[in-house]
Amino acid sequence: MKIEVLGSGCANCVRLERNTREALRMAGIDAEVVKVTDYGEIMAYGIMSTPGLVIDGKVVSYGRVPSAGDIAVLLGQ
Repeated sequence: MKIEVLGSGCANCVRLERNTREALRMAGIDAEVVKVTDYGEIMAYGIMSTPGLVIDGKVVSYGRVPSAGDIAVLLGQ
């Protein structure tokens, strides 16, 4: 599983990465977490507001910071 955190590195992006890593720990899932800061790459996903969360190439959240519990649910889909 590959998870991408899309954003410039702002406080919300950092919080999203932290929540994502916590969700992975809670779910007992081993995954690669990659930070994507290049605006061209972010725009390629078609999102207009960050932070964004991509799981295995699919955008599952953007423009907000879901809780670790919410992310754990998304990981199970």
